Amino acid sequence: MKFGYARVSKNEQSLDVQIQKLTAAGCDEIFQEKISGAKDDRPQLKALMGKLRKGDTLCVVRLDRLGRRMMKLIDLINEFKEKGIEFVSLENNIDTSNHIGMLLFNICAAFSEMERELIRERVKAGLDSAKRQGRKGGRPKALTDDKAETIKELRRAGKMSVKKICETMKVSRSVFYRCINQDVEV
Repeated sequence: MKFGYARVSKNEQSLDVQIQKLTAAGCDEIFQEKISGAKDDRPQLKALMGKLRKGDTLCVVRLDRLGRRMMKLIDLINEFKEKGIEFVSLENNIDTSNHIGMLLFNICAAFSEMERELIRERVKAGLDSAKRQGRKGGRPKALTDDKAETIKELRRAGKMSVKKICETMKVSRSVFYRCINQDVEV
């Protein structure tokens, strides 16, 4: 049996084009989903995986419809191969029922892995450069030392409620209580 899987990330997006292409490719049953490909918990994909049997074919319009992360795609394709399930990606011209299709898939996987490593290296180089320039990432602290001292003084004076101090100093209650209950930087 030939199964199709169509996915878009957002509810506003349409599955129509994918469904047309999968129907034209001869899919007997098409599973449809509107959910991010980065999510591991995709109900329709899970249902599809439960139906696939040895000798079946899974067809998608493009590789990224099955998943966003190449490592996950590689795992899925290898799982299909072990179970005797063929995989076809229409627009990527990948058909694992033949050696050329498997070769193309492995080449795509290698390039994707290389790109991921290059991105990781660029991010690390950017962070190292920023660190050398004295910048640090992350969210700014909610309190400066002066602001923390002012909060403590207002609390000791006892003339304002906790709510009023938080509003005046523009901090949340949790930041207020961390400031009051600890002598360390917040």
